[in-house]
Amino acid sequence: MKEIAQQITSWHQASERAAVATVIRVAGSAPRPVGARLALSSSGEFAGSVSGGCVENTVIQEAEQVLQDEQPRRLRFGITQEMSWEVGLACGGTIDVLVQLADPPIWAAAAQALEQEQPRFLLTVVGGDKQLGEQAVVEPGRIPADFPFPEAIPAAQDSASRAELVCMASGVEVLVEPLLPPPHLIVFGAVHAAIPLSRMAKTVGFRVTIADPRSRLANRDRFPDADQILVKWPQKALAGLRVDGRTAIAILTHDPKIDEPALTGALETEAFYIGAIGSRGTHAERHERLARLGLAAGQLQRVHGPIGLDLGGRSAEELALSILAEIVAVRNGRSAGFLQSEGGI
Repeated sequence: MKEIAQQITSWHQASERAAVATVIRVAGSAPRPVGARLALSSSGEFAGSVSGGCVENTVIQEAEQVLQDEQPRRLRFGITQEMSWEVGLACGGTIDVLVQLADPPIWAAAAQALEQEQPRFLLTVVGGDKQLGEQAVVEPGRIPADFPFPEAIPAAQDSASRAELVCMASGVEVLVEPLLPPPHLIVFGAVHAAIPLSRMAKTVGFRVTIADPRSRLANRDRFPDADQILVKWPQKALAGLRVDGRTAIAILTHDPKIDEPALTGALETEAFYIGAIGSRGTHAERHERLARLGLAAGQLQRVHGPIGLDLGGRSAEELALSILAEIVAVRNGRSAGFLQSEGGI
């Protein structure tokens, strides 16, 4: 969303108009989720995707028509036996797409909220007899006077982390999309595997913080992709960081002097993911020591250890991939496994 909002705003600043296509409903299997977007400028440049490629040409053609007549339209794409070789979704699903003219004030407000990490909601009327495409960017807890369907606002408060289609009593459908700060990955331990982990996490949209008291390891030369590098011990690093339900913590040093304070501090937070490096034996011994320090068994069960999914890899890049894969799985509510090899990581 951030990249699309910035791109649309950039076009508007260059005196170009833009049309934007948004996936508003998914049925069955589909390559892109609700909220996926494709934007097209009046000069023919486009960004984003609504289907991964299979209906992009048709959507672009519809967006070109919107740029001409300025009329929003709702489209449906799917695949049947008869249309197997025509435009459709090869995966067998169905998607509804709203194509509309991009309103400069709306997209400027969305881009600003995302850039400044101000929590907001983007509301879009996507179904009903009237006002198709009407939009508002709203602040949590506030109802804008000019938005025609204020009953959608309470639904926005419940849509914490993903786009959701809300049906009003009047039959109007409103797409509620949270404009939230990026998820945050805190890595304790500026070790070799942390370098590709930082790079990969940035690629999938995480803000990344590296924390390690060893300046020879924790520096910009080694971690050019990190948003923040803290040359601090875990307690001091955590004291200065906001850690909430959108935060993942990976503990990687293999040094109990760093790992265990980091783990103890992490368990006092609301982080959605806490993972610690080490073999199964190391993890069991760590549990015993922390239990003797007073940590309850329920707290320790929050820790993913050995860290990472069982991808069978051993290079730093493969280990980083296994860790990030587990973090993404947990964030998306999927079951996450552990590395199954005898030695762990």
